[in-house]
Amino acid sequence: MNDLQKYQFKCTLTFGDIYGQIIVWLIVIFISLATALALWSSEREIYAFATVGLILVLSLPFLLFAFVTTLFNHIQMTPIEEHETSKKRSKSSQSQQKPATQT
Repeated sequence: MNDLQKYQFKCTLTFGDIYGQIIVWLIVIFISLATALALWSSEREIYAFATVGLILVLSLPFLLFAFVTTLFNHIQMTPIEEHETSKKRSKSSQSQQKPATQT
């Protein structure tokens, strides 16, 4: 556990990093809805629902994979210098000490 205290974790993910992925997935959704409307008729309604469902079910894992890998690529672990960790430890030990009282 002490090894984790020697590293600083920082997430540098911004909305601009995933903006393209969101746009692509919205395009996929609109194409699936357009396909469903094209297939919509009194005889082929089940095909329209199946098409939308199939496209959403097949595209969702790829979207989640893209989000997660983008997130992992933007997590930074930087080592903290030894004198910085010793300063933090000394400050925490000083804050735990009780002040002297006069009797």
